[in-house]
Amino acid sequence: MSKALQITAIKGMNDILPPESARWEWLEAIVRRVMAEHAYRNVRMPIMEQTQLYTRGLGEVTDIVEKEMYAFEDRADQHGRADHLALRPEGTAGLVRAVAEHNLLYDGGKRLYYMGPMFRRERPQRGRYRQFHQIGAEALGFGGPELDAELILLAVALWRELGIQNWRLELNSLGQPDERREHRAALIAYFEAHAEQLDEDARRRLHSNPLRILDTKNPAMQALVEGAPQLIDYLGDASRQHFEAVQAILAASGVEWRINPRLVRGLDYYNLTVFEFITESLGAQGTICGGGRYDYLIEQIGGKPAPAVGWALGVERVLELLKEEGVHTLDPQPDAYAVIPDAAALPQAMRLLNQLRALGVAVQMHAGTGEGMGSMKSQFKKADGSGARFALIFGADELAAGEVTVKALRDGAGAQTRQSLAEPATWADILKSTT
Repeated sequence: MSKALQITAIKGMNDILPPESARWEWLEAIVRRVMAEHAYRNVRMPIMEQTQLYTRGLGEVTDIVEKEMYAFEDRADQHGRADHLALRPEGTAGLVRAVAEHNLLYDGGKRLYYMGPMFRRERPQRGRYRQFHQIGAEALGFGGPELDAELILLAVALWRELGIQNWRLELNSLGQPDERREHRAALIAYFEAHAEQLDEDARRRLHSNPLRILDTKNPAMQALVEGAPQLIDYLGDASRQHFEAVQAILAASGVEWRINPRLVRGLDYYNLTVFEFITESLGAQGTICGGGRYDYLIEQIGGKPAPAVGWALGVERVLELLKEEGVHTLDPQPDAYAVIPDAAALPQAMRLLNQLRALGVAVQMHAGTGEGMGSMKSQFKKADGSGARFALIFGADELAAGEVTVKALRDGAGAQTRQSLAEPATWADILKSTT
C-alpha cells in the first residue's frame, strides 16, 4: 500500500501555533482593553460577501478588486441563479454593509471595532500573506474633525500600550468630491503633457484612477510625481478648516506628524482626512496602520447617508514590528504542574486541580502514556519544561495525610511545603503568577 500524499496548507495561508499563538492572544487582549477605554464596541462580520459590495465600495479600478480579490460564482440554486461572492479583502466595506443593513445608526453614531482574517491573492512576502489578519476601528455617524483625531489618537494609545516606538504619522486631505474632480482634471492634463514618462501601470490608470499614479513605487517616475498638481491646493475653505482642526487636536495632544501630499490611500471611498502610520523597521512595505474619512461609502452601498472615519492595522506586520523592536510579549505559563506518581491518585488529584482552577490557578496535569504515569524523574523534567513556578506532588504519603506537597521550581532552593487537600482556598494564592 503506497503512502498517502501529505496535504499541506495553501501557500500564503499560515497555521498559527503555540507558542506564537500566545503573542496573538497578548496583542488581542491589549486591543480589547484599549478599545474599551475609548468606548469602541466589537462587531463581527462574515468573511464572505457579495462581490458587488467591493466593486461598488472599493472601486473597480483599485488593485484589490482588479488583481487581488478572491471572487467566484457560487453554485446555482434550483432556478439556475448563482450569486457572485468574494472573500473579504478588507473590513470596512463589510462593516458598513452591516451597519446599513441593520440600521445601526437609528439612534445616533456608533464607535465599533473588528478583528479577523482577510484574503488577497498577492505574492506572499514578509508580513503580507494571502490570508492575513486586520484589526479595524470605525466611528460612524460623526462628521466632525474631532473623530478623525480621536481615531488617530486611539492608534497612538495602542502603540504606547504595545510598546512600539519606531513609527511616524503622515497626514493628507483628499477634500470633497467636487474638489477632487477639479484636481483630477488638472492631474490628467499634467500627466498627458508628460505621457512619454509614464510607465504601463500609470498609462492604464490615467483616465480611470489618476490619483493612484501619485502612489507609484517606480523610481523612474518619482520626479514626475513630485511636480504633479497637489490636491491640497484645490481644497475649499470647509475642507481646509476640517484638516486644520484635526491637526490642532493632534498638536494639543503632543502627537507629531508630517503632511504628505502624495498620500492618497488605495481605495476609492476616502474623502477629507487620510493618514498612515509608517515604520522604517520592516523594509519597503512600511505602513502598519492606515485609514481616513469615508463619508459617502454608506450611501454608495445603499444605506442612508452618514459620515464615517476609521482605520485598519495589519496584525502580522505589527507582530513583526514588535519582534524587530525587541518588545517582550507575554508567553503564558501554568502556575503549577501536577506530578502524579501513581494512577491510583488521579481521582483525588484531579478533584483538587479543578478546585484550584476555579480559584484562578493555572494548572497543568501530567498525563500518562496509557501504560502508566512514568517515572518521577521524567515527570519533574516535564514540570520544569512547562515553565510552571511550582510542582504539586500527589505521593502516597501525602494523600494518606490528606495533603499535597508544593515544591518551588524556580527559586533555586526547591523549597517544599505540605498543604491541605481539604482547604485549597487557604493556600491557592501562593501558586498564582505575579506577572
